[in-house]
Amino acid sequence: MKAALEKPTDSTVSVVDVQDAYQVLKEVVHHTPLMLNSLLSERYRAKVYLKREDLQNVRSYKIRGAYYKLNSLSLEERTRGIVCASAGNHAQGVAYACHKLQIKGTIYMPSPTPRQKVDQVRFFGKEWVDICLTGDTFDNAYEEALQFCQENQQIFIHPFDDPHVIAGQGTVGLEILTDIPENPDYVLVPVGGGGLASGVGSYLKQLKPSVKLVGVEPKGAPSMQQSLANQAPVTLPDIDKFVDGAAVQKVGDLTFKICQQVLDGVETVDEGQVCTTILKLYNEQAIVVEPAGALTIACLEQMKDKIKGKTVVCVVSGSNNDITRMEEIKEKSLLYEGLKHYFLIDFPQRSGALREFVLNALGKNDDITHFEYIKKHNKEKGMAVVGIELQHATDYEALIHRFDHHQVQYLLLNQQPSLLSHIL
Repeated sequence: MKAALEKPTDSTVSVVDVQDAYQVLKEVVHHTPLMLNSLLSERYRAKVYLKREDLQNVRSYKIRGAYYKLNSLSLEERTRGIVCASAGNHAQGVAYACHKLQIKGTIYMPSPTPRQKVDQVRFFGKEWVDICLTGDTFDNAYEEALQFCQENQQIFIHPFDDPHVIAGQGTVGLEILTDIPENPDYVLVPVGGGGLASGVGSYLKQLKPSVKLVGVEPKGAPSMQQSLANQAPVTLPDIDKFVDGAAVQKVGDLTFKICQQVLDGVETVDEGQVCTTILKLYNEQAIVVEPAGALTIACLEQMKDKIKGKTVVCVVSGSNNDITRMEEIKEKSLLYEGLKHYFLIDFPQRSGALREFVLNALGKNDDITHFEYIKKHNKEKGMAVVGIELQHATDYEALIHRFDHHQVQYLLLNQQPSLLSHIL
C-alpha cells in the first residue's frame, strides 16, 4: 500500500548540514560500496544498485548518526555522560563512538534484542558502556532510558529524532549521488523511526528532486505510513517485533515532518517476504542481512511493474543477524510462500488411524515436519497438531482434496496465528 503524502515546503536538514557531517565522518566510517547487482537487475528488468551499509564497520549505517551526534557534544556534555535506547544497531554505533571519543555511556536495549547484537555492543563499547536490557519493545526501553537520563542529568542520544543524527544518516545519500554513474529513478530506504529516510531524503530532494524516494516498512509495524495518512505522528497499539531494526510504535516528531516533505510514498512488506528475501540473498549471492536490511530488496517484488526499465537504489541497512534466528526465518518464509501448513487434526478413536492418514491423505512429496498430540497423557489417539511441508505451493489444493476425500477432520491453523503460537 502507498500512503497519500502532502508536501510541506520547509526542509530541516540542509545539504551543507550533510556535507559537514561527511567531513567529520569520512575518517571514521567506511564509504560503503554502491554495487550494481546483476541478478536482481535481470530478475526485475531494471538497473538495481545496492548501497551496502551491511558492510559498514559496525555492519549498519547507524554509526553515522551516532558518531556525528556524540562528536558534536561540548566538553561539559561529554563529561556528564550519555544515554541511549536502541533495538541494536544504534546501540552499536553509540558504543563505538563512546569508545572512540572516550565518553561514558549507558545503553538501554529491549529484552528480546538478539544476543549477537548485545554482544557486539559490549565489544564495540568495551569499558565505556553499560548495557541495560529492559522491556519488550524499543518504546519500552526508550521510556526507561529517558527516565534514567533525567534522573542522572545526562545527555540523551536519540536513535533518529535529532538533527545531528539525521545529518549523519544523510551521508548515505551523499555517497549514493557521488558514486552512481547515472541519475537514479528510485531510491528505496528502510523506515523505522525515520532518521535514515529523513537524512537521505533531505539530501537527495534538494539536489535531485526528480528522484522518487520510497520508504519501506514491515507490514506489522507501519508507523510512518499510518502517521503520514493521519497527517500527524500516531502511536501503534501493537506491532510485530520481528523486523527489530525497523519496528517502532511511533516515529519521531522531527523525522515525521521531514518525511512529509521528502517521501514520495511508503510501501509495507510482509515479514514472510522479508524472510524469503533473507534466504535468497544468502543462498544465491552469499549476502548476509538482518530483517531490516532486507526490507528494500523485498519491496522490489511488489514494485516490479513500476521499476521496469528504471534505475533503482536499495539501501541495505545492516547485517547484524543472529544465527539462532535462522530456523524462525526459514519457518516464516515457508509459511508465507505457502509451502508449510499446520493443521489441528482430530484422529478417529481407533488404532491404525494415524497410519491411514499417512498412507491415504499425504501426497508422495508431502513431508510431515511437525507432529504433536494435544493430550500429553494419550499419545495413541485424539487431536494432534500436524505440520506438513510441500514441494510446491500448488500442491496444497490436492492435499485438501485428499483430506476431504478421506474424511479427515481438520482445522487449518495458518489462518489463526494466535492459536498456532499458543499450541506450538
